[in-house]
Amino acid sequence: MDVNFEYYKVFYYVGKYKNITKAAAAMGSNQPNVTRIIKLLESALKCNLLIRGARGISLTEEGERLYSHVEIAFEHLQTAQDEIYNHAASGTGTVTVGATETALHLYLLDTLQDFKKLYPRARIIIHNYTTPYTMQTLASGRLDFALLTTPFELPHALSCKELLAFQEILVGGTNYRSLCSQQQDLRRLADIPWIGLGSGTATYELYKDFFLTQHVKIEPDMEVATSDLLLPLIENNFGIGFVPERMAKTLLEENKIVKIPLNCKTPSRSICIVYDKGRGNGAMADELRRYLMGVRTRSS
Repeated sequence: MDVNFEYYKVFYYVGKYKNITKAAAAMGSNQPNVTRIIKLLESALKCNLLIRGARGISLTEEGERLYSHVEIAFEHLQTAQDEIYNHAASGTGTVTVGATETALHLYLLDTLQDFKKLYPRARIIIHNYTTPYTMQTLASGRLDFALLTTPFELPHALSCKELLAFQEILVGGTNYRSLCSQQQDLRRLADIPWIGLGSGTATYELYKDFFLTQHVKIEPDMEVATSDLLLPLIENNFGIGFVPERMAKTLLEENKIVKIPLNCKTPSRSICIVYDKGRGNGAMADELRRYLMGVRTRSS
């Protein structure tokens, strides 16, 4: 027989206070609702649990027997709740995060340094997947939350908040320095070797659509699985490709790669935190999520 757990909670408070009004106040409810639930519980169990007398409420024999079990269960739950709260308050706990390579390098690594100073005992597990697979893993409940790079389709059950907007630029190795003298049309660059993320990634689909809007067909001559592999290949003159401007900054300053100006605007992108509002996570996971969402003044 299945009985709504909420019924036992109401019965516990009624049995504890021996008073409907006090039980309702303790739960933030009202007297008619408490009375209604007790009647539903008695109907489900097919017995009377309370004796209503001139001096108040007392428990029947069946009520006393039930209360002895319910009281133990609620004490265990309270103990568990206190242990979890103290666990989080002590700065311990495990967080499982999904992150794309770009989100990891542009946002998460810097922010985690500050967070770990506050919570040095926190255990953080980071899974680095493509955007589509990270979304699937999050929806299945195997991640506490994820940091993803737009574009992506957000399932109805998940929530999203932007953390950082950034721009990508076209770069090449020093062998492509001649392309820096003036703004280039993508159609003139179609025959040059291109390096990009492989099919099945959100970035691949983004630039496939972008090239279509510019009336040019470009396919990568070399495909990589993650964005951190783009720059080493570009630096070694295997081709040109789009990378986040901030990730390219050091190599540009050291003159190891060059920026290729275009006569069109590249797509704007963002790093977003994606999470399930309806699913409970550990206290440390909630703390890290709130921390990441609060660090929003970081510029690209």
